[in-house]
Amino acid sequence: MGRVIAIANQKGGVGKTTTAINLGAALAKNEMWTLIIDCDPQANTTGGLGFPKDPSRRSIYHALMHDVPLRDLAIATGMEGLQLVPSEKNLVGAPVEMVEQPEREHFLRKRMEGFRDQFNFTLLDCPPALDLLTLNALVAADSVIVPVQCEYFALEGVSELLDTLIRIRRTHNPRLAVEGILLTMYDERNNLSHQVRDDLRDFFGDQVFKSLIPRNVRLAEAPSFGKPIFLYDPDCKGATSYLELAQEVIAHDQKGLGAGA
Repeated sequence: MGRVIAIANQKGGVGKTTTAINLGAALAKNEMWTLIIDCDPQANTTGGLGFPKDPSRRSIYHALMHDVPLRDLAIATGMEGLQLVPSEKNLVGAPVEMVEQPEREHFLRKRMEGFRDQFNFTLLDCPPALDLLTLNALVAADSVIVPVQCEYFALEGVSELLDTLIRIRRTHNPRLAVEGILLTMYDERNNLSHQVRDDLRDFFGDQVFKSLIPRNVRLAEAPSFGKPIFLYDPDCKGATSYLELAQEVIAHDQKGLGAGA
């Protein structure tokens, strides 16, 4: 079965979308068939992969609310082996439409049945909130990557999210694991970055990825050109970091570590 990984943190600006785009591209570069599902109504992952707003294009909203099969929504990107199920602004209304429906937390999981196995990895880019869209992603996922910006409030945010994951495991998805905590916007010259890194590793141990995503101008520029970093500047430090992260994720999958985290 293909592995489904949600990328989630209720805090905004921690690198969820950057990670979804570039980890997906890095997995594809490692010859892993990869699908990214943009679960955020802001559709930044969709735009960052080169698909500007288009009212006529169907999206994950049509899968959730109109039962359109995901295979009819997946579109090829500029990276070979990487496909995208896009998002759009109408997705913001989906939680309101779902709220009265039975098993509303399982909509995405049901839509993915039979399609997830066509990919080695499926990445779910979640909105910056613990809402019904994020809950759907966490119920559908096998594991979750938690991007954490190297700043003072990082530990508090991670603890809140992990409390939520424990509740989801008890009630909706007992197999949900922590794939890893990912340190983003890491500045080697900054003592605070070192302190946050050390605190997280002391507290969470092996659940923190060894790979560190640096604060990198080229990573920040790439989405404005609608490209993953490997099509924009494949030799920059950010590209190297996401390749290292992809290799960690692949190693987890091959060793079965994610499920036991």
